[in-house]
Parts: sequence; C-alpha cells; structure tokens
Amino acid sequence: MIDATRLKILTESAKYDVSCSSSGSARANKEHGLGNASIDGICHSFTPDGRCISLLKILLSNRCIYNCLYCPNRADADVPRASASPEELCELVIAFYRRNYIEGLFLSSAVERSPDHTMERMTDTIIRLRKVYNFNGYIHLKGIPGADKQLVSRAARYADRMSYNIELPSERSLHLLAPQKSRDSVLQPMLRLAEEKRDDAKRRGFLPAGQTTQMIVGASPETDAQILRLSEALYRKFSLKRVYYSAYVPAVRHPALPDTCTGLLREHRLYQADWLLRFYGFTAEEIAPEGENLPEEYDPKCAWALRNMQFFPVEVNSAPLEALLRVPGIGAMGAYRILKARRYAALDFADLAKMRIVLKRAKHFITCSGKFCGSDNATAIKTLLSLDVPEKKHEQLSLFSLPELAESAGSGQL
Repeated sequence: MIDATRLKILTESAKYDVSCSSSGSARANKEHGLGNASIDGICHSFTPDGRCISLLKILLSNRCIYNCLYCPNRADADVPRASASPEELCELVIAFYRRNYIEGLFLSSAVERSPDHTMERMTDTIIRLRKVYNFNGYIHLKGIPGADKQLVSRAARYADRMSYNIELPSERSLHLLAPQKSRDSVLQPMLRLAEEKRDDAKRRGFLPAGQTTQMIVGASPETDAQILRLSEALYRKFSLKRVYYSAYVPAVRHPALPDTCTGLLREHRLYQADWLLRFYGFTAEEIAPEGENLPEEYDPKCAWALRNMQFFPVEVNSAPLEALLRVPGIGAMGAYRILKARRYAALDFADLAKMRIVLKRAKHFITCSGKFCGSDNATAIKTLLSLDVPEKKHEQLSLFSLPELAESAGSGQL
C-alpha cells in the first residue's frame, strides 16, 4: 500500500490541473462490480485551493524528465519526488472508494523515463482497476504527449474521459516555456481520439465521457481573442466536452514568467465567453475582436451588446430565440420561458421579473409590447452596467486567506 508521505507528494503535485471535473459517463456497468460511473453515479466538488474532492486526483509519478518553466514538477525543480506502482494505486482507489472518500479517479503523471514508459504504466493501472478489481467507477486519464498511439487507443477503451492539456495558446509560447513539447504532440493524439470515437460511436465503449483540455492564462502574452479562437477550433474539430482555463499562478520563479498572479476575474470572463461559444450561438470573433482582451467591467455578452446597439431593442413578444439569447440578462432558461409564456398572453416587465430575468441589465435592450424602460444613451448604459460589477479583489485563493479576501468573483446570469 502506498505510504502517507508518497501519497501527500503525489496528490499535492496533481492539484494544478483543473480539467478534472466530470459530468458522468455512458459506460455500462459490469455485474457485481464496484462503483458506478453513470450520470447519477458520479459527482464532483472543489476545495478553495483547487483540489477535486470526489475524484482521487493523483499523479503516478512526479519525477519528470521535462523542464517546462511554469511547472512545479519540472526536472530541475528542488521538490520532493515520489512514484507509485499500478498495483499500489489500484489498492488505494478501492480502499478510498469503500470508505466513501471518492467517486472515481483522475490519474495523471509527470513524464518518467519516457512518454511510452509513463503511458504504459498509467494504462496498466486503469486496466487492472477494470479487470482485476472490477471497478465500474469514473476514470479520467491524462494523456502523455509523444506516447505511442496504440497505447493511447488502448487506454481510451478503459477510461471514461481523457485529456491532453494544450497548456499554452500558441506554438511560440510553447517553444519558449516548454521546449521539449510541441503543438503536434498534443493536438495529433486529440484528433486521433476524436476520429476513433466517431468510428466507434455504435459501441459506446470508447471514451464515453469525451475529451477535455486546459490552457494556462497569463503565463504568456496571448490575448483573450487568441485563446477563444483556439477554443472555438477545438470544439469544432475535436468535439471537446470542455476547455478549461487556469489563471496563471507563479508557483515557480523564472525571468521568462510573470511575477504576479493573473487573477480570477480574467479566468472568469473566459469561462463566461466559453459558455457563449457553446450554448448561445456566438462566435469567437463576435465575443472578442482580434487582438483584444475581454473587458473586466462587464461580462462578454454585455460587451457584445454595447458594440452592437443597432440590433436593440428587441421585442420580447415577437423576437426569435436567437435574438433573445443575445440579450444581456436573459439566459437560456429565461429565453425558453419567454417563448413558452408568450403563446398564451403578451408579456410585460412584471411577467419577466417573475421569470427571474435580470431586468437591471435586460431593460436597456428590450421592449415589452412596444414599451421601453431602459436608457437610450450608450454611454449611460455602459456606466450602469459597469457599476453593476461589485468591487472585489480578484486573486487566487489560499487556505490561509482572510475571509474577506477569500471571496471569489460571483457568477452572474448571462
């Protein structure tokens, strides 16, 4: 069994990866097995320092041969090192599951010896869990760039989800900060997995929960516009479930890296923009013009609306769904409620308030039966929307922060 010292090292080393959330899997459970990876059988939650507490989030090893400048586990870092065997990890997962500590496993690793050696040991771990321990629970496996494609394909038949972290948004930044990695070593495996999943769609046994990736925001000079265009391409070409954005934290010091945290507000705005890409029909070009960052004072949908006032106001009693979804303060559920309710009667502002539409934003962009209650001055609207953002210090959280400094940015309805 893995000892407490190695367990602490390997779990602490894994905490910087944020792309480990899960939303269930369509994998069929084996009879008399242990655990359940179905949509109702897996949940997740995060502690303030970024640990996922319902998946065991652990590295197979933190002994890395690579020297990525931003990574706390890089080869020349002076940190405690540890490794675990596949059998030790299997015993740990089963013991934790039986004690109701976890619902599943997120397994990653530093590149120990070689990509193939590391990927082989990780694949051996999850195959043992499935076949020897008959574990039905959720498994998220981190792919190793540069590993043999046959190893990766085999691992994908036993994992519920896999992720290859792009880490940095451009080839130039990757070459500067992680010279032993290449863009192709990450993107090519993702593309092969996406193609193989489409070919295996009828069997549903190949990565039933799909793929994710992560990008570090602020370690390199790319703008939000570049980041969102890359995310849009990943969703379109690779059918990713999620792109995760991780605000840069200076865990290590180097002249090529910023000395300060990027801050949670930029990360938060990127997640809001990502939501618009996936569920609201926006394009990256609409959300963030070329070469620009997302504004901090209001959310991306408000920013788009203020740049495109020629499309407003829209009449809620006749506007199509696509137009309603672009109104600040009207979310997807609110838009569908409006469509359903207006079949029976004309709606007014009181009706919208009962539907929990955020009228302090929406009123500037809509009419109800021709009535307008907002401001018709674009400058005044900008001022009112920016005043709606609470003054908070957006920074990375710490277990030892004062309560008043540990408040993260609130997530308002888009």
